[in-house]
Amino acid sequence: VQLQASGGGLVQAGGSLRLSCAASGFASDYGSIAWFRQAPGKEREGVSIISSGGTTDYASSVKGRFTISRDNVKNTVNLQMNSLEPEDTAVYSCAASARGRSSADYWGQGTQVTVSS
Repeated sequence: VQLQASGGGLVQAGGSLRLSCAASGFASDYGSIAWFRQAPGKEREGVSIISSGGTTDYASSVKGRFTISRDNVKNTVNLQMNSLEPEDTAVYSCAASARGRSSADYWGQGTQVTVSS
């Protein structure tokens, strides 16, 4: 399984970004797909997860601002991030066969998201 995250960048507070996770051989076989983030000096945080059936869950810190979606035909999972805050600055990674928002079996490389105040 190969996962490729993209879409990061620099944005002002209040702005939006859309992250994409493209997977090879992706299907519902890989179960839940999750987005994690890690800021310098902080623990990794599970941001959002979507099951193969489309059930979603979000960290309280992003609920109402972020939306995760999944396209099993295009083999992608997207994370729409709105109303971004400087506290959202981190390296964001997607992962497959996720177990809740705490761990996963397959990881992609991260993409940097920087939110300026």
